[in-house]
Amino acid sequence: MDAQVLRDSAAFRIIKECVDDIYNLDLRSARNLCERINRKYPGHPGVYLLDGLIRYWENYPLLPGTEPASLFEKDLRKSIQLGELKHNPEDAAEYLLIDLCARGLLLLFFSDNNVTSEVYPLAMSTYPYLRRAFASTKEYYDFYFFTGLYNYYREAYPEAHPVYKALAFLFPKGNKEEGLRELQMAGDKSLVLNAESYSFLTWIYNNFEHNYLLATYTSRKLSALYPDNVYFLATYIRNLLLSKNYDEAEKLIHDEGEKHRYSFFKAETEVFRGIIQEKKFHNSDEAKRHYEKGIMDLTPFCSYGNECTAYAYFGLSRISESKGDYALKKSYHKQAAGLTASGEDDFSK
Repeated sequence: MDAQVLRDSAAFRIIKECVDDIYNLDLRSARNLCERINRKYPGHPGVYLLDGLIRYWENYPLLPGTEPASLFEKDLRKSIQLGELKHNPEDAAEYLLIDLCARGLLLLFFSDNNVTSEVYPLAMSTYPYLRRAFASTKEYYDFYFFTGLYNYYREAYPEAHPVYKALAFLFPKGNKEEGLRELQMAGDKSLVLNAESYSFLTWIYNNFEHNYLLATYTSRKLSALYPDNVYFLATYIRNLLLSKNYDEAEKLIHDEGEKHRYSFFKAETEVFRGIIQEKKFHNSDEAKRHYEKGIMDLTPFCSYGNECTAYAYFGLSRISESKGDYALKKSYHKQAAGLTASGEDDFSK
């Protein structure tokens, strides 16, 4: 099991191709490549990490309480368990990277689904490994993803949520600007964490920095890097809309919207069509129809659909106000605000 898989050039090429296939949603090819790695390095924690990542995207959005979610969690916990066994010192950086990737993916799954009972203990147990990442950035650029997240969120999160300021004092200070630089470096130069780096940069620029132009830039790079991933495409379209680039967003929805069978993507684009009808064409009746259908279609996806559902409710609130129905405006606005961390209507600005 002890082996420098990432320093085996032949194995690394297979891993890189496997990761690219996963993010491009060519999951059959990814599964075959993962099996090739498993035959060469049986029992390696990296194989369980790849298995978990494939399962995550096979069933995206992955919902707790389902069999795929249970198997996903089992894969990643097995990866963590194997990675924490005693290894040769020269293998330490590789196993640390795999361990942090597995922990990070689990934390993302728990956080996206509001499973807070799992988030806090896992986050606390991950912190010592995260500190080791700061001393390992010369080994792999991927470590800048983890140091960047720490540097940024250590400062930004308690600023946005003052209730966590006391907890934040228990941890060393970060640096938001340095965190953004490190995440950009990870996006540009990582071995396997390019997509995650650009995804988090986009999220940060949207939800913390409120810089929609930079969010559009990073989401464009992400979509260009993995053009077959419709969820990355949806992120790019959303940022075009937030940047008021309605023409390009409409063209992408028209060109790509009918090609894909993914129901979550279709539900998101239903809301995007509503935004275009409301903001570009000023057709409130047509916008309302799209918003209502989008809300209905997003219901099965639970918390994954919260952001887009909030956009739809905010849109219905704006339309109600324009028609002089202030009671309905208030009702829709309350429903929307309850689905977002900030409670703000990004499309009213």
